[in-house]
Amino acid sequence: MRPENQSSVSQFLLLGLPIPPGQQGVFFTLFLGMYLTTVLGNLLIILLIRLDSRLHTPMYFFLSHLAFSDISLSSVIVPNMLMNMQTQQHSISYEGCISQMYFFIFFIGLDNFLLAVMAYDRYVAICHPLHYTSIMREGLCVLLVAGCWILSCAHDLLHTLLLVRLSFCANNIITHFFCDLLALLKLSCSDISLNELILLTEAGIIFFLPFGVILGSYIRIGTIILRVPSTKRLFKALSTCGSHLSVVLLYYGTAAGVYFFSSSSGSKDIIASVMYTVVTPMLNPFIYSLRNRDMKQALEMCVNRVNVFNWKSLNSHVAVRSTVR
Repeated sequence: MRPENQSSVSQFLLLGLPIPPGQQGVFFTLFLGMYLTTVLGNLLIILLIRLDSRLHTPMYFFLSHLAFSDISLSSVIVPNMLMNMQTQQHSISYEGCISQMYFFIFFIGLDNFLLAVMAYDRYVAICHPLHYTSIMREGLCVLLVAGCWILSCAHDLLHTLLLVRLSFCANNIITHFFCDLLALLKLSCSDISLNELILLTEAGIIFFLPFGVILGSYIRIGTIILRVPSTKRLFKALSTCGSHLSVVLLYYGTAAGVYFFSSSSGSKDIIASVMYTVVTPMLNPFIYSLRNRDMKQALEMCVNRVNVFNWKSLNSHVAVRSTVR
């Protein structure tokens, strides 16, 4: 018989990361530094794009949304993980767990869709350069981003509604450092066949459709480049697509490690999840700033503006002091 919400749990216990007790402080400092780097680095990207008119292009419009999604993704996972490491209180309420899972799925899906849209943008830039401005017009860019948000929300809401109908009875221990959908399904004492069916079909389509767009875009780009091979053309393509391709490889590589190549060792899966949820959002700003000439120039201009402002402020302060004397 299927239990109907009997002895339903009101909270879950997150076992967290497999860290020895004597090294909790070291890892707390490490993850805190990584989280601050993620937030500050992605905020810097958003700020530079807003301040520099040269970056008001479709590519950087999409990048600003990706940076916001990465900040949000880290903020969903890392602060709660840091609090558990510091206080050694690993409990999380049922509502808090469902909320964390909801936003985690949402921003993971948003990253997935945005990377596909950015790949299409790179395809148009390289394969149809003369028609780029007419194809990637402002209205289409806004529509593509809005579609990413709407699809991610619908995908997320579907799995959340299917999860909240389930019962959780005796076992409330999650062998993870956050509330993952697969971990919660394993704890349920209800029939999860519908959840698994939807997960394999809808979630598979949601994952592989954007990946197909990315793969198709880069196959087309490679075909165009190899049709008339030249060093100059290859260098231009790498400078245009290098940053995005690096992020795609990092994103899908770590995602595959978590969901497609799971091992019997739980610690290995947790390490892969750390790479997927913590490390990847932190590395994105470095990839786009170190490999992108426009971002470097925008950063230099921002630094010069700050230096000029400080110099003027210092001169004004000295002039005021001289007048007072």
